[in-house]
Amino acid sequence: MKQIVYQMLKVLFCRYGVLVFSIFMSLGLFAQDWGGLEHFREQNEALSPPQSDENRVVFMGNSITIGWSHSRPDFFQNKHYINRGISGQTTSQMLLRFRNDVISLAPKVVVILAGTNDIAGNTGPISLEEILDNIKSMSELADFHGIQVLLCSVLPASDYRWSPGKNPHIKIPKLNQMMKQYAEKNGYGYLDYFSALTDGNSGMKKEYADDGVHPTAEGYKIMEKLLTQKLSSL
Repeated sequence: MKQIVYQMLKVLFCRYGVLVFSIFMSLGLFAQDWGGLEHFREQNEALSPPQSDENRVVFMGNSITIGWSHSRPDFFQNKHYINRGISGQTTSQMLLRFRNDVISLAPKVVVILAGTNDIAGNTGPISLEEILDNIKSMSELADFHGIQVLLCSVLPASDYRWSPGKNPHIKIPKLNQMMKQYAEKNGYGYLDYFSALTDGNSGMKKEYADDGVHPTAEGYKIMEKLLTQKLSSL
């Protein structure tokens, strides 16, 4: 259905150009904040610049990241941890808001946990290479601005309830291997959550995710232990 609509729009734009664009604008169809640039704007503006001895860490991600703060709020309290996860987002959307939600906050470290929604096709078809390209772009932007990069493996998943049949149990291990190789080649940190959470068949252990994708409190506890150890070594 999406492909049919896309083709129809393509034909209309080719034939009628500005007229069709003006109609869509008047209907508000292009007025959506696709990248989530406004999502954290007020919180970002309210933050003071980090102190010289402040080891600020920004978490960039999707529902798995923002859900961490909801499930385990104590982990983020009394630390210089800033959660910038937006539910449902793909790496393309994260890249769009990366300057606003990471670079402008001047953290010491950015923790990037992304890619599963790309594989689910949340914003349309995308190859593993293109997912990695988005992660590369975020990493390079951070590196250029003196921010240490910590790339996290995509969490295991055997399937997606909202988007079945995408074979994440095959694609996620491949993407993780590509990401690990990239991180090692460029001197970035890499954190392997996958191995600690998998059921051995590239899915998530049931006690760590009720829906097979989003961690339970017990799942987040495993992630916290691994992350704390990794951050202490950076």
